[in-house]
Amino acid sequence: MDLRLTSSEIAFREKIRTWLQENLPPGWGTPSYRAPSTPEEQVAFARKWQRKLFDGGWAGLTWPKEYGGCGASVIEQLIYNEEYARAAAPDILCLKIGLSLVGPTLIACGTEEQKRRFLAPILRGEEIWCQGFSEPNAGSDLASVRTRAELNGSEFIVTGQKIWTSVARYADWCMLVTRTRSDGSKHHGLTFLLVDMKSAGITVRPLREMTGEAWFNEVFFEEVRVPCANVVGQVDRGWDVVLTTLGHERAGTTPHVRLQAEVRRLARLARDTFRGQETAAWVPVIRQRLAQSWIETSILRLSAYRNVSRLSRTGVPGPEGSILKLFWSELEQRLKDTACELLGMAGTLGQEDARCVDGGFWCHELLWSRSATIYAGTSEIQRNIIAQRVLGLPRG
Repeated sequence: MDLRLTSSEIAFREKIRTWLQENLPPGWGTPSYRAPSTPEEQVAFARKWQRKLFDGGWAGLTWPKEYGGCGASVIEQLIYNEEYARAAAPDILCLKIGLSLVGPTLIACGTEEQKRRFLAPILRGEEIWCQGFSEPNAGSDLASVRTRAELNGSEFIVTGQKIWTSVARYADWCMLVTRTRSDGSKHHGLTFLLVDMKSAGITVRPLREMTGEAWFNEVFFEEVRVPCANVVGQVDRGWDVVLTTLGHERAGTTPHVRLQAEVRRLARLARDTFRGQETAAWVPVIRQRLAQSWIETSILRLSAYRNVSRLSRTGVPGPEGSILKLFWSELEQRLKDTACELLGMAGTLGQEDARCVDGGFWCHELLWSRSATIYAGTSEIQRNIIAQRVLGLPRG
Protein backbone atom coordinates (compact mmCIF):
# COMPACT_ATOMS: atom_id res chain seq x y z
CA MET A 1 0.00 0.00 0.00
CA ASP A 2 1.45 3.35 -1.11
CA LEU A 3 0.12 6.29 0.92
CA ARG A 4 1.78 8.89 -1.29
CA LEU A 5 -0.61 10.77 -3.56
CA THR A 6 0.21 11.39 -7.19
CA SER A 7 0.52 14.94 -8.50
CA SER A 8 -2.94 14.64 -10.12
CA GLU A 9 -4.45 13.41 -6.84
CA ILE A 10 -2.87 16.32 -4.97
CA ALA A 11 -4.34 18.71 -7.54
CA PHE A 12 -7.71 17.00 -7.13
CA ARG A 13 -7.56 17.57 -3.36
CA GLU A 14 -6.84 21.27 -3.89
CA LYS A 15 -9.68 21.53 -6.40
CA ILE A 16 -12.34 20.17 -4.07
CA ARG A 17 -10.96 22.15 -1.12
CA THR A 18 -11.16 25.39 -3.12
CA TRP A 19 -14.64 24.60 -4.44
CA LEU A 20 -15.98 23.97 -0.95
CA GLN A 21 -14.47 27.19 0.37
CA GLU A 22 -16.15 29.14 -2.43
CA ASN A 23 -19.52 27.38 -2.41
CA LEU A 24 -20.47 26.59 1.18
CA PRO A 25 -23.50 28.61 2.32
CA PRO A 26 -22.52 32.13 3.47
CA GLY A 27 -21.61 32.07 7.13
CA TRP A 28 -21.50 28.27 7.22
CA GLY A 29 -19.92 27.01 10.45
CA THR A 30 -20.09 30.39 12.22
CA PRO A 31 -22.30 31.22 15.23
CA SER A 32 -24.34 33.62 13.08
CA TYR A 33 -25.39 30.94 10.60
CA ARG A 34 -28.94 29.70 11.08
CA ALA A 35 -28.84 26.02 10.28
CA PRO A 36 -32.06 24.23 9.25
CA SER A 37 -33.70 23.03 12.45
CA THR A 38 -36.84 21.06 11.57
CA PRO A 39 -36.63 17.79 9.59
CA GLU A 40 -38.60 19.41 6.76
CA GLU A 41 -36.10 22.28 6.56
CA GLN A 42 -33.19 19.83 6.64
CA VAL A 43 -34.66 17.77 3.80
CA ALA A 44 -35.27 20.86 1.65
CA PHE A 45 -31.75 22.11 2.36
CA ALA A 46 -30.23 18.72 1.49
CA ARG A 47 -32.00 18.63 -1.87
CA LYS A 48 -30.81 22.14 -2.73
CA TRP A 49 -27.22 21.44 -1.62
CA GLN A 50 -27.08 18.16 -3.54
CA ARG A 51 -28.18 19.97 -6.69
CA LYS A 52 -25.34 22.44 -6.16
CA LEU A 53 -22.87 19.55 -5.82
CA PHE A 54 -24.28 18.05 -9.02
CA ASP A 55 -23.95 21.31 -10.94
CA GLY A 56 -20.39 21.67 -9.62
CA GLY A 57 -19.44 18.21 -10.88
CA TRP A 58 -19.12 16.55 -7.46
CA ALA A 59 -22.07 14.15 -7.49
CA GLY A 60 -21.54 10.43 -8.10
CA LEU A 61 -17.77 10.74 -8.36
CA THR A 62 -17.12 7.06 -9.07
CA TRP A 63 -20.30 6.50 -11.09
CA PRO A 64 -19.90 5.98 -14.85
CA LYS A 65 -20.07 9.17 -16.88
CA GLU A 66 -22.87 7.81 -19.04
CA TYR A 67 -25.14 7.86 -15.97
CA GLY A 68 -24.23 11.36 -14.83
CA GLY A 69 -21.22 10.45 -12.70
CA CYS A 70 -17.62 11.58 -13.01
CA GLY A 71 -15.84 8.27 -13.57
CA ALA A 72 -13.37 9.12 -10.80
CA SER A 73 -11.19 6.56 -9.01
CA VAL A 74 -11.97 5.19 -5.56
CA ILE A 75 -8.85 7.00 -4.29
CA GLU A 76 -10.30 10.29 -5.52
CA GLN A 77 -13.58 9.41 -3.80
CA LEU A 78 -11.68 8.93 -0.53
CA ILE A 79 -9.86 12.25 -1.01
CA TYR A 80 -13.20 13.94 -1.65
CA ASN A 81 -14.69 12.39 1.50
CA GLU A 82 -11.72 13.60 3.54
CA GLU A 83 -11.96 17.17 2.28
CA TYR A 84 -15.74 17.21 2.66
CA ALA A 85 -15.42 16.09 6.28
CA ARG A 86 -12.52 18.45 6.95
CA ALA A 87 -14.63 21.40 5.78
CA ALA A 88 -17.52 20.16 7.97
CA ALA A 89 -19.69 20.50 4.85
CA PRO A 90 -23.44 19.79 5.10
CA ASP A 91 -24.48 16.31 6.24
CA ILE A 92 -27.09 15.28 3.67
CA LEU A 93 -28.40 12.34 5.70
CA CYS A 94 -31.70 12.02 3.83
CA LEU A 95 -29.90 11.52 0.48
CA LYS A 96 -27.13 9.15 1.53
CA ILE A 97 -29.06 5.92 0.92
CA GLY A 98 -29.69 6.83 -2.69
CA LEU A 99 -26.15 8.05 -3.31
CA SER A 100 -24.23 5.39 -1.38
CA LEU A 101 -26.41 2.29 -1.75
CA VAL A 102 -29.16 2.50 -4.36
CA GLY A 103 -27.02 4.06 -7.09
CA PRO A 104 -24.09 1.59 -6.84
CA THR A 105 -26.55 -1.33 -6.56
CA LEU A 106 -28.41 -0.32 -9.71
CA ILE A 107 -25.17 0.28 -11.58
CA ALA A 108 -24.05 -3.25 -10.69
CA CYS A 109 -27.35 -5.14 -10.91
CA GLY A 110 -30.05 -2.97 -12.48
CA THR A 111 -31.47 -3.03 -15.99
CA GLU A 112 -30.59 -0.31 -18.46
CA GLU A 113 -34.11 1.10 -18.11
CA GLN A 114 -33.75 1.25 -14.31
CA LYS A 115 -30.41 3.03 -14.57
CA ARG A 116 -31.78 5.61 -16.99
CA ARG A 117 -34.87 6.20 -14.85
CA PHE A 118 -33.40 6.39 -11.35
CA LEU A 119 -29.72 7.36 -11.35
CA ALA A 120 -29.92 10.95 -12.59
CA PRO A 121 -32.68 12.01 -10.12
CA ILE A 122 -30.58 10.57 -7.28
CA LEU A 123 -27.55 12.61 -8.31
CA ARG A 124 -29.58 15.80 -8.65
CA GLY A 125 -31.21 15.36 -5.22
CA GLU A 126 -34.65 15.14 -6.77
CA GLU A 127 -35.64 11.78 -5.28
CA ILE A 128 -35.02 10.48 -1.76
CA TRP A 129 -34.67 6.76 -1.09
CA CYS A 130 -35.11 4.58 1.97
CA GLN A 131 -33.88 1.03 2.63
CA GLY A 132 -36.54 -1.59 3.34
CA PHE A 133 -34.38 -4.37 4.73
CA SER A 134 -34.80 -4.92 8.50
CA GLU A 135 -37.96 -6.38 10.04
CA PRO A 136 -39.01 -6.90 13.68
CA ASN A 137 -37.75 -10.52 13.50
CA ALA A 138 -35.17 -10.12 10.74
CA GLY A 139 -32.54 -7.54 11.57
CA SER A 140 -29.08 -9.04 11.67
CA ASP A 141 -30.50 -12.25 10.17
CA LEU A 142 -31.67 -10.46 7.06
CA ALA A 143 -32.35 -13.64 5.08
CA SER A 144 -35.27 -14.37 7.46
CA VAL A 145 -37.44 -11.54 6.07
CA ARG A 146 -41.15 -12.37 5.92
CA THR A 147 -42.53 -9.47 3.90
CA ARG A 148 -44.18 -11.27 0.98
CA ALA A 149 -44.40 -10.37 -2.69
CA GLU A 150 -46.87 -12.50 -4.64
CA LEU A 151 -46.88 -12.42 -8.43
CA ASN A 152 -50.18 -11.33 -9.97
CA GLY A 153 -49.91 -10.92 -13.73
CA SER A 154 -47.46 -8.10 -14.45
CA GLU A 155 -47.32 -6.98 -10.80
CA PHE A 156 -46.19 -8.14 -7.39
CA ILE A 157 -48.56 -7.66 -4.45
CA VAL A 158 -46.48 -6.79 -1.38
CA THR A 159 -47.63 -7.30 2.22
CA GLY A 160 -45.50 -7.02 5.34
CA GLN A 161 -43.61 -4.72 7.70
CA LYS A 162 -40.18 -3.10 7.80
CA ILE A 163 -38.57 -1.32 10.74
CA TRP A 164 -35.68 1.08 11.47
CA THR A 165 -36.27 2.53 8.00
CA SER A 166 -34.31 5.78 7.90
CA VAL A 167 -35.99 8.85 6.33
CA ALA A 168 -39.01 6.78 5.19
CA ARG A 169 -41.34 9.71 5.99
CA TYR A 170 -39.61 11.81 3.33
CA ALA A 171 -38.66 9.10 0.85
CA ASP A 172 -39.95 8.97 -2.71
CA TRP A 173 -38.76 5.40 -3.29
CA CYS A 174 -37.78 2.33 -1.28
CA MET A 175 -35.43 -0.52 -2.15
CA LEU A 176 -37.28 -3.45 -0.65
CA VAL A 177 -36.25 -7.02 0.12
CA THR A 178 -39.22 -9.39 -0.07
CA ARG A 179 -39.88 -13.13 0.02
CA THR A 180 -41.33 -14.64 -3.14
CA ARG A 181 -40.76 -18.32 -2.26
CA SER A 182 -40.84 -20.16 1.07
CA ASP A 183 -39.42 -23.55 0.09
CA GLY A 184 -35.70 -24.30 0.15
CA SER A 185 -32.94 -22.30 1.79
CA LYS A 186 -33.95 -19.00 3.38
CA HIS A 187 -31.34 -17.25 1.22
CA HIS A 188 -33.23 -18.38 -1.87
CA GLY A 189 -36.70 -17.13 -2.73
CA LEU A 190 -35.90 -13.46 -1.99
CA THR A 191 -36.66 -10.74 -4.53
CA PHE A 192 -35.32 -7.18 -4.59
CA LEU A 193 -37.93 -4.56 -5.55
CA LEU A 194 -38.01 -0.81 -6.18
CA VAL A 195 -41.19 0.54 -4.59
CA ASP A 196 -42.82 3.93 -5.11
CA MET A 197 -43.49 5.25 -1.58
CA LYS A 198 -46.58 7.08 -2.84
CA SER A 199 -48.23 3.75 -3.69
CA ALA A 200 -51.58 2.94 -2.12
CA GLY A 201 -51.31 0.66 0.91
CA ILE A 202 -48.11 2.09 2.46
CA THR A 203 -48.24 3.45 6.03
CA VAL A 204 -45.21 5.10 7.68
CA ARG A 205 -44.96 5.54 11.46
CA PRO A 206 -42.05 7.54 12.94
CA LEU A 207 -39.97 6.03 15.76
CA ARG A 208 -38.76 8.50 18.36
CA GLU A 209 -35.06 8.01 19.16
CA MET A 210 -33.07 8.67 22.34
CA THR A 211 -31.84 11.90 20.78
CA GLY A 212 -35.42 13.17 20.53
CA GLU A 213 -35.29 12.95 16.73
CA ALA A 214 -37.39 10.64 14.56
CA TRP A 215 -35.38 9.76 11.46
CA PHE A 216 -36.15 6.04 11.93
CA ASN A 217 -39.56 4.67 11.00
CA GLU A 218 -41.59 1.49 10.74
CA VAL A 219 -43.27 0.94 7.39
CA PHE A 220 -46.34 -1.22 6.71
CA PHE A 221 -47.20 -2.62 3.27
CA GLU A 222 -50.79 -3.74 2.71
CA GLU A 223 -51.30 -5.25 -0.75
CA VAL A 224 -49.01 -2.72 -2.39
CA ARG A 225 -48.79 -3.14 -6.17
CA VAL A 226 -45.28 -3.10 -7.66
CA PRO A 227 -44.65 -3.55 -11.42
CA CYS A 228 -42.47 -6.52 -12.41
CA ALA A 229 -40.27 -4.00 -14.24
CA ASN A 230 -39.13 -2.83 -10.77
CA VAL A 231 -37.40 -6.13 -9.94
CA VAL A 232 -33.63 -5.70 -9.57
CA GLY A 233 -31.70 -8.79 -10.60
CA GLN A 234 -33.66 -12.02 -10.86
CA VAL A 235 -36.86 -13.08 -9.15
CA ASP A 236 -36.02 -15.40 -6.20
CA ARG A 237 -32.33 -14.42 -6.48
CA GLY A 238 -32.53 -11.19 -4.53
CA TRP A 239 -29.90 -12.28 -2.02
CA ASP A 240 -27.23 -11.71 -4.67
CA VAL A 241 -28.38 -8.09 -4.96
CA VAL A 242 -28.55 -7.72 -1.17
CA LEU A 243 -24.89 -8.75 -0.88
CA THR A 244 -23.94 -6.07 -3.40
CA THR A 245 -25.80 -3.44 -1.38
CA LEU A 246 -24.29 -4.55 1.93
CA GLY A 247 -20.80 -4.56 0.43
CA HIS A 248 -21.15 -0.89 -0.53
CA GLU A 249 -22.80 -0.03 2.81
CA ARG A 250 -19.93 -1.39 4.91
CA ALA A 251 -17.06 -0.36 2.66
CA GLY A 252 -18.28 3.15 1.89
CA THR A 253 -18.26 4.65 5.39
CA THR A 254 -14.84 5.55 6.78
CA PRO A 255 -15.33 8.59 9.05
CA HIS A 256 -11.73 8.99 10.17
CA VAL A 257 -11.57 12.72 9.37
CA ARG A 258 -14.75 13.46 11.33
CA LEU A 259 -13.58 11.42 14.31
CA GLN A 260 -10.16 13.07 14.28
CA ALA A 261 -11.85 16.48 14.25
CA GLU A 262 -13.91 15.40 17.25
CA VAL A 263 -10.75 14.30 19.12
CA ARG A 264 -9.25 17.76 18.49
CA ARG A 265 -12.48 19.38 19.65
CA LEU A 266 -12.45 17.30 22.81
CA ALA A 267 -8.78 18.09 23.46
CA ARG A 268 -9.59 21.82 23.32
CA LEU A 269 -12.39 21.28 25.82
CA ALA A 270 -9.99 19.40 28.09
CA ARG A 271 -7.76 22.48 28.21
CA ASP A 272 -10.73 24.62 29.29
CA THR A 273 -12.40 22.21 31.73
CA PHE A 274 -11.17 22.29 35.31
CA ARG A 275 -10.81 19.35 37.66
CA GLY A 276 -10.10 20.99 40.99
CA GLN A 277 -7.16 23.38 40.56
CA GLU A 278 -5.99 22.06 37.21
CA THR A 279 -7.49 21.55 33.79
CA ALA A 280 -8.67 18.13 32.67
CA ALA A 281 -5.89 18.14 30.08
CA TRP A 282 -3.39 17.55 32.92
CA VAL A 283 -5.26 14.61 34.43
CA PRO A 284 -3.17 11.55 33.44
CA VAL A 285 -6.09 9.23 32.70
CA ILE A 286 -7.79 11.86 30.50
CA ARG A 287 -4.56 12.56 28.63
CA GLN A 288 -4.12 8.84 28.07
CA ARG A 289 -7.68 8.39 26.78
CA LEU A 290 -7.33 11.33 24.37
CA ALA A 291 -4.01 10.02 23.09
CA GLN A 292 -5.51 6.56 22.61
CA SER A 293 -8.43 8.06 20.69
CA TRP A 294 -6.03 9.85 18.35
CA ILE A 295 -3.99 6.69 17.81
CA GLU A 296 -7.13 4.73 16.95
CA THR A 297 -8.41 7.35 14.49
CA SER A 298 -5.00 7.24 12.80
CA ILE A 299 -5.26 3.44 12.56
CA LEU A 300 -8.72 3.88 11.05
CA ARG A 301 -7.34 6.25 8.43
CA LEU A 302 -4.61 3.81 7.39
CA SER A 303 -7.11 0.95 7.30
CA ALA A 304 -9.40 3.01 5.08
CA TYR A 305 -6.56 3.63 2.63
CA ARG A 306 -5.68 -0.06 2.65
CA ASN A 307 -9.28 -0.98 1.92
CA VAL A 308 -9.54 1.56 -0.90
CA SER A 309 -6.26 0.33 -2.37
CA ARG A 310 -7.69 -3.17 -2.53
CA LEU A 311 -10.95 -1.92 -4.00
CA SER A 312 -9.09 0.00 -6.70
CA ARG A 313 -7.42 -3.26 -7.75
CA THR A 314 -10.48 -5.52 -7.69
CA GLY A 315 -13.34 -3.10 -8.33
CA VAL A 316 -15.54 -5.07 -5.90
CA PRO A 317 -16.13 -4.30 -2.18
CA GLY A 318 -14.88 -7.23 -0.12
CA PRO A 319 -15.51 -8.58 3.37
CA GLU A 320 -12.67 -6.39 4.64
CA GLY A 321 -15.27 -3.63 4.80
CA SER A 322 -16.58 -5.37 7.90
CA ILE A 323 -13.24 -4.70 9.60
CA LEU A 324 -13.65 -0.98 9.02
CA LYS A 325 -17.27 -0.94 10.09
CA LEU A 326 -16.56 -2.86 13.30
CA PHE A 327 -13.55 -0.71 14.18
CA TRP A 328 -15.01 2.73 13.55
CA SER A 329 -18.41 2.03 15.13
CA GLU A 330 -16.87 0.85 18.41
CA LEU A 331 -14.30 3.65 18.31
CA GLU A 332 -17.19 6.11 17.92
CA GLN A 333 -18.70 4.88 21.17
CA ARG A 334 -15.40 4.86 23.07
CA LEU A 335 -14.73 8.46 22.02
CA LYS A 336 -18.15 9.66 23.19
CA ASP A 337 -17.72 7.78 26.48
CA THR A 338 -14.38 9.58 26.94
CA ALA A 339 -16.11 12.92 26.34
CA CYS A 340 -18.65 12.27 29.06
CA GLU A 341 -15.98 11.14 31.50
CA LEU A 342 -14.10 14.36 30.81
CA LEU A 343 -17.11 16.69 31.01
CA GLY A 344 -18.93 14.97 33.86
CA MET A 345 -22.64 15.49 34.34
CA ALA A 346 -22.64 18.60 32.11
CA GLY A 347 -21.73 16.35 29.18
CA THR A 348 -25.10 14.63 29.42
CA LEU A 349 -27.15 17.82 29.11
CA GLY A 350 -28.85 18.57 25.80
CA GLN A 351 -28.88 21.89 23.97
CA GLU A 352 -32.19 22.84 25.57
CA ASP A 353 -30.45 23.10 28.97
CA ALA A 354 -28.58 26.36 29.66
CA ARG A 355 -25.91 24.41 31.60
CA CYS A 356 -24.97 22.22 28.63
CA VAL A 357 -21.42 22.10 27.28
CA ASP A 358 -20.49 22.86 23.68
CA GLY A 359 -24.10 23.46 22.69
CA GLY A 360 -25.14 19.98 23.81
CA PHE A 361 -23.05 18.41 21.04
CA TRP A 362 -21.52 15.65 23.15
CA CYS A 363 -24.82 14.65 24.74
CA HIS A 364 -26.42 14.22 21.31
CA GLU A 365 -23.40 12.32 19.97
CA LEU A 366 -23.28 10.03 23.00
CA LEU A 367 -26.90 9.01 22.45
CA TRP A 368 -26.60 8.69 18.68
CA SER A 369 -23.39 6.64 18.91
CA ARG A 370 -25.31 3.78 20.57
CA SER A 371 -26.80 2.98 17.17
CA ALA A 372 -23.41 2.80 15.42
CA THR A 373 -22.84 -0.84 16.40
CA ILE A 374 -26.33 -1.82 15.21
CA TYR A 375 -27.05 -0.23 11.84
CA ALA A 376 -25.31 -1.59 8.71
CA GLY A 377 -24.85 -4.88 10.56
CA THR A 378 -24.24 -5.39 14.27
CA SER A 379 -20.77 -5.86 15.71
CA GLU A 380 -21.60 -9.53 16.24
CA ILE A 381 -22.43 -9.95 12.56
CA GLN A 382 -19.26 -8.13 11.52
CA ARG A 383 -17.14 -10.41 13.70
CA ASN A 384 -18.75 -13.46 12.13
CA ILE A 385 -18.01 -12.13 8.63
CA ILE A 386 -14.41 -11.37 9.56
CA ALA A 387 -13.94 -14.81 11.12
CA GLN A 388 -15.41 -16.74 8.19
CA ARG A 389 -14.65 -14.67 5.10
CA VAL A 390 -11.43 -12.86 6.06
CA LEU A 391 -9.71 -15.28 8.45
CA GLY A 392 -11.20 -18.42 6.90
CA LEU A 393 -12.27 -19.91 10.24
CA PRO A 394 -14.82 -22.75 10.22
CA ARG A 395 -18.44 -22.27 11.22
CA GLY A 396 -19.70 -23.51 14.57
